[in-house]
Amino acid sequence: MSDSDTFYRFLKNVAIGPAIEVSFHPWIEGLENVPAEGAAILASNHLSFSDSIFLPVAVSRPITFLAKSEYFTGTSLKGRAVSAFMRGAGQVPVDRTGGNASTAAIATAVRILNEGALLGIYPEGTRSPDGRLYRGKTGVARMALEARVPVVPVAMINTDKVQPIGRSRPNFNVDVGIRIGKPLDFSRFFGMEDDRFVLRSMTDEIMYKIMDLSGQEYVDKYASRSKTPKN
Repeated sequence: MSDSDTFYRFLKNVAIGPAIEVSFHPWIEGLENVPAEGAAILASNHLSFSDSIFLPVAVSRPITFLAKSEYFTGTSLKGRAVSAFMRGAGQVPVDRTGGNASTAAIATAVRILNEGALLGIYPEGTRSPDGRLYRGKTGVARMALEARVPVVPVAMINTDKVQPIGRSRPNFNVDVGIRIGKPLDFSRFFGMEDDRFVLRSMTDEIMYKIMDLSGQEYVDKYASRSKTPKN
């Protein structure tokens, strides 16, 4: 077992997992839909930074998330601590500025999936600014086709209420939950990863499943275009 695997298990089973369970008692439905082995993408709505904490604690297998590169480049004491934590927790830095950076992020995701891992991704690309579900970006579809893996839709429930914007302390009186849907099989589209219509159709299907699980109102535009300055 590598040092990163050891640290990941320490965080999940000792440092963070028990505290999450005691403080929030999160409920989970559909855990059996996460493949017991082999690669898969867990595609989730994104309400809070804590989504990347609650989901890994609930799932027995390690989950690798693609995290924005800014978390790994800090030079201050705090910045270096954050970088060490993110790497130890199994997070992988990616540049999310678009263009060639998006291509590099997809290549990184495919490499991770080809190693048989679970990859966590937020198709909206950023946190929802108002609790609604926004249009998904097609990178998730391209990753699934290039790596030839299923996509498991996930809905995080009420994580945005744990620590709302402007609140310094967590709110423990929150009914936090996770719903995991059945894996989506897109094998009928293998070899069509350069077809924009296919990528958009797949992404919309994934987002519809997430909407069905979460009960969120759907907004057919990108969340990044709906951000207010305070977000």
